[in-house]
Amino acid sequence: MQVKDKVLVVTGGGNGIGREVVLELIRRGGRVAAVDLSGEGLAETAMLAAAPEGRLSTHEVNVADRAAVEALPAQVLEAHGQVDGILNIAGIIQRFVHIDELSIEEIERVMAVNFWGTLYMDKTFLPLLKARPEACLLNVSSMGGLVPVPGQGAYGASKGAVKLLTETLYAELRGTSVAVTVVFPGGVGTNITGNSGVEVPALTTEGGKQPKVTAPDDAARQIVDAVAQGRFRVLIGGDARMLDRLSRVSPTRAITTVADQMKKMLGI
Repeated sequence: MQVKDKVLVVTGGGNGIGREVVLELIRRGGRVAAVDLSGEGLAETAMLAAAPEGRLSTHEVNVADRAAVEALPAQVLEAHGQVDGILNIAGIIQRFVHIDELSIEEIERVMAVNFWGTLYMDKTFLPLLKARPEACLLNVSSMGGLVPVPGQGAYGASKGAVKLLTETLYAELRGTSVAVTVVFPGGVGTNITGNSGVEVPALTTEGGKQPKVTAPDDAARQIVDAVAQGRFRVLIGGDARMLDRLSRVSPTRAITTVADQMKKMLGI
């Protein structure tokens, strides 16, 4: 899909990968409705974008609030007149503890943002997307949705649900105008811990080095490229690509490899 002059709704647009996706779409001539829980974050994104008049609108919305999401299409249509795509980037992680140490409320919060927020957006905007001659629907899962990560079990479950939801939408929307994409980022250099209200000790690999991560702007470029190319599946980072391959060849080895790494890095 040609991004230029298309209207794309981006959740998580106030920080991290979502912000970089907004900036990349604006650079390529797209029109963007940036959605985020943080009005302050959206204002900063708008300042950085310095978009021409009418190219960027900001919408302070909690994607876990179904009523707020269902009111969003009317706001986007008022600002832009059409909707050609949605990119669900917003997401949070959990505390780095085992499932039995998490409260039900903490698990529900992660599921509410990551899974239900994505589902609300998909369900609410699909009728508008299907009415367009060309449209896109992109959901962000995680390498944690491919292989379980001890200490991030609820997060992984939410992202595994997003993975299967998106794959189902791909199957159901074949033959329509809507191109469906699922994205599996590995480690990306964002402040997802702070934005999730989570504290975590410094992660180090053997030898005391920081794990290699993908820069947010690089991740955003790959995501926007996927939209432009109509790609179904995107793996971001060498870590995500390695775990994807290993999980196919030897699922048990993939699980134990990640578990051993988490034990070394965080003692989990």
